[in-house]
Amino acid sequence: MKNILIIVAILSLFVGCEDSKKRTTEIKETILKKELIPNSKTEKKELKPKIKLTNENAVSFLTEFGKKNLENNIRVITPYGNIDIELFKDTPIHRANIIYLVKQKYFNNTFLHRVVPNFIIQAGSSDLKSTFKKRARIGNHYRLPYEKGNSRIHTYGSISGAKEYRKNPDKMTSPFEFFIYLGSNTSNKHLNGNYTVFGKVTKGMDVVEILSELPADEQDWPLNNIYISVEILDQ
Repeated sequence: MKNILIIVAILSLFVGCEDSKKRTTEIKETILKKELIPNSKTEKKELKPKIKLTNENAVSFLTEFGKKNLENNIRVITPYGNIDIELFKDTPIHRANIIYLVKQKYFNNTFLHRVVPNFIIQAGSSDLKSTFKKRARIGNHYRLPYEKGNSRIHTYGSISGAKEYRKNPDKMTSPFEFFIYLGSNTSNKHLNGNYTVFGKVTKGMDVVEILSELPADEQDWPLNNIYISVEILDQ
């Protein structure tokens, strides 16, 4: 009888260990598949722009907007943690544009849509209809002029405006997307002087590193949608 009890106890311990391993595996898989659930309430509270931005009116509008909206600190909220960013004042058009888009709630429920380890993560797009609708509402086709910003180069944690195509002699920025650079000072030569560096990460580069390592397809798009939102930190 005693031997039977010992065998039962050993089997129970073995089963318990297997269950524990199974739960640990499930937790890891859940983390890998983690998504920020879209907030429908946020979507309903979007502001209606007073003007649709175009290449003809964007600079003048954002210049005036920037004079009245002086905030230059934002937070990117991801399922893996927050990334705090300082926007540079000597790239005023890009700073004003980001603040304007945040106040229009454009970035809410967009994706982190490109991840390249030891290089960049890129955000501000998605394949959702809501993103296309927001772009059409704000202004589908406007671009931002290149701003030197004291001739800054790409360094670890710098924020730059993305471009929709490489052959862009005017170096104009697509207003809805930005990338965070996490490469070395030797792998940035093709970026320097071609993209406007308009901010830097002040807190959360550990989160950026985690995001850059997420599984992605051949186009660097994460295999699981990584929803983000952006808020202004200045009081």
